[in-house]
Amino acid sequence: MKRKCFQHSILGSALFAIFLWVGLAAFTEDKDDKDKKDSITQNAQRMLHEGRQTFRFDTFGDEAFWGDTLKLHRALAGSALGGVGPGVSPAAALSVGLKVDSDALPSSLVADVRNGIVDLNSPATTLALLKLNAVVGVTGFFDSGNNLKSVGIQCALCHSTVDKSFSTAAIPAGNIGHRLDGWPNRDLNVGAIVSLCPDLSAPAKSLGVDEATLRKVVLSWGPGKFDAEVFLDGKGFHPDGTSAATLIPPAYGLAGVNLHTWTGWGSVTYWNAFVANLEMHGKGNFRDSRLNNPNRFPVAAANGLANIAVEPADDRITPKLAALHAYQLAIPAPKPDKSASTASATRGGTLFTGKAQCSRCHVPPLFTEPGWNAHAPADVCMDNFQSSRSPDGVYRTAPLAGLFSHQKGGFYHDGRFATLAEVVNHYNQCMNLNLAEDEKQDLINYLLSI
Repeated sequence: MKRKCFQHSILGSALFAIFLWVGLAAFTEDKDDKDKKDSITQNAQRMLHEGRQTFRFDTFGDEAFWGDTLKLHRALAGSALGGVGPGVSPAAALSVGLKVDSDALPSSLVADVRNGIVDLNSPATTLALLKLNAVVGVTGFFDSGNNLKSVGIQCALCHSTVDKSFSTAAIPAGNIGHRLDGWPNRDLNVGAIVSLCPDLSAPAKSLGVDEATLRKVVLSWGPGKFDAEVFLDGKGFHPDGTSAATLIPPAYGLAGVNLHTWTGWGSVTYWNAFVANLEMHGKGNFRDSRLNNPNRFPVAAANGLANIAVEPADDRITPKLAALHAYQLAIPAPKPDKSASTASATRGGTLFTGKAQCSRCHVPPLFTEPGWNAHAPADVCMDNFQSSRSPDGVYRTAPLAGLFSHQKGGFYHDGRFATLAEVVNHYNQCMNLNLAEDEKQDLINYLLSI
């Protein structure tokens, strides 16, 4: 009996030890798993915060180009404030599409603007707004005497706008308001801003043209457009003489989307590196051997743009790309108000996945192809002028979510279709869809509802 009890005691102790070990192991695994989840969450939150700061406020050191080289700050200030020319007033700045972040303005200044006692025609007011870091996408650098000594730009210049929460008799809604990150600024006249620069000799030299020719090219862009490729291939105009610039695309709703640009240059983070180094002229590293092709990209090849290198300590771009990428992927496409969800839109949704065949390429819920989201020009009945300026000669299948928010400026890469009706008519003919007029309208209403 004692031996049995002793054996049972040993067996019980062994089972208890096993259960204890299993319990401790499970507890440890749960704790480790929780710690890992916490570290992932913490990392995601850190990247979103850092990415937002980069997107909104980081110049990547490009003030050396826009300020020191092009001297844009001198044109902004005007001769009365140590610059050149008449200067740029808030009224003039708003007229070329620059936006003001209302959250950066002191309440007293907001009240003064509402009461009409702020001089919107004085460059001094523009400099005051720059000191407050209130001009979306633009940073002013001031010396100890409060003189504007340089200026730089950020991602937000082209890929942000503001809501319509603020307006006065003198300032229409949509000029001052809360930031809308990722929305394309289709009011922004980049070319007009570039043309203000007192010294365009550096970019003109890289293109092999005089400054007058360069000003003619950039002034041809118009609001909401920019031509990144002209600084690679030197093609400023279509063969028919129209501008070769393309629409500023949205930078929201990109999670799960492979190619980011209109003509499939690369992913979101590729384009961030491309733009920060080659277009904004920040200080960083960039590699793309495709740009060494002197036949396709003569300007890029001649200026060594395929291999931009700086010392690690001087790199203002590369350390910011990961968090910037994470933030951009986190920006959701905006949702239209519920009034867009009508019976007509419901019928349009059925057409979208059925007779109209839209979902063959614009696969919900990404509304672009999962994977390689690009097509040859002939696939979409399009000319190859713009696609031929890219390495693969394709057009990207643009994501459609939030389409309602970027109707200004037209559709497709260059805005050639002024309305969605023109887009639908194009594909109706291209794909032989035989859509009736009421079906076309239903499809349009659905597109505006997603």
